[in-house]
Amino acid sequence: MSKFSEHNFKNEKALVRVDFNVPLDENYNITDDTRMRAAIPTIKKILDDGGSVILMSHFGRPKGGPEEKFSLKHLLPHLKELLPGVTVLFSNDCIGPEAEQKAKDLKPGEVLLLENLRFHKEEEKGNEEFAKKLASLGDVYVNDAFGTAHRAHASTAVMAQFFLEDKRMFGLLMNAEVSNAEKVLNSSEKPFTAILGGAKVSDKIEIIENLLKKANNIIIGGGMAYTFLKAQGKEIGNSLCEEDKLDLANDILSKAKQQNVQFLLPVDSVVADKFSEDADTKIVNNDQIEKGWMGLDIGPESIKIFTKTIMESKTILWNGPMGVFEMKKFQAGTKAIAEAIAKATENGAYSLVGGGDSVAAINEFNLADKVSYVSTGGGALLEYFEGKELPGIKAINS
Repeated sequence: MSKFSEHNFKNEKALVRVDFNVPLDENYNITDDTRMRAAIPTIKKILDDGGSVILMSHFGRPKGGPEEKFSLKHLLPHLKELLPGVTVLFSNDCIGPEAEQKAKDLKPGEVLLLENLRFHKEEEKGNEEFAKKLASLGDVYVNDAFGTAHRAHASTAVMAQFFLEDKRMFGLLMNAEVSNAEKVLNSSEKPFTAILGGAKVSDKIEIIENLLKKANNIIIGGGMAYTFLKAQGKEIGNSLCEEDKLDLANDILSKAKQQNVQFLLPVDSVVADKFSEDADTKIVNNDQIEKGWMGLDIGPESIKIFTKTIMESKTILWNGPMGVFEMKKFQAGTKAIAEAIAKATENGAYSLVGGGDSVAAINEFNLADKVSYVSTGGGALLEYFEGKELPGIKAINS
């Protein structure tokens, strides 16, 4: 049992740091409410105990003060839908007289959503005075925002110090994120396969280097694969390539060999004559990509090889798509990998999917409930797998 599950919140005001940084369309409609839904069990547990909830979140990247498009009031109607029968109030600021009064008047069973923390530059600066003002609004501090655990901000890493040890804790989501990541990183059943995609090797260097010590297989897809292929002397045409990272790519390949890690690169690609949905496409081997053509997805042979490895795995981590899956023409690779992970999970493997694009893909292909765990983390999950200590986790534990 976690400290949060054991705690009784009766008559307490719980300050809950959530990650409500959800995407909106031009009419302020939420296009993906995953992060909001993920926080509901934590909120409900506090309300069911007879406590009240004060929600804090950042939203977007406002520059130097309040901006209409980054106001959390746009999320209020949907939050009310997610908490039927609950009184949900809003404060036009996260500190100051209005926030203080509304927090003071909050009754058990009620929820108060504070305005965007980032409307105050002190939030991102990790300002202690700002954190103290936030802390004064409640009796208990609950951090349930794994997505921001890697940021040393006032509400994620500084606030905890103003609460006694038994009055600061992780929420249910944070607990689940940390224990699932921990399971993959430190107690994975072998064979352990890590599947990494995305555009740049430079974004994934540290995670690759850390996983070389843990994984049996590392599968590489997406744009970053072409830097590795070029480093091996292959012709990659106009495919994405970080020319200044070729030596690093070779270094990673030789480390994998030394450490007996199977490092799988795509052997064929779906190539296109332009970066567009209406491009001409063909399937070619990865040492035969002509000038003027670029690889935008893994090909059928690569899918076959990668699927075989995934199906033989007991633990699977997936971070990053295999191609430009947002375009129908180039989503076969990402979809096939998602399906293979789902099938391996059905056969008893443990699978964790994390990182914005992988999560978007697994949701698009309606397979989120067919894998073991889908992380809301993004950057925080990456840093965790890089072996870094996250400020938001350290603050609660220290």
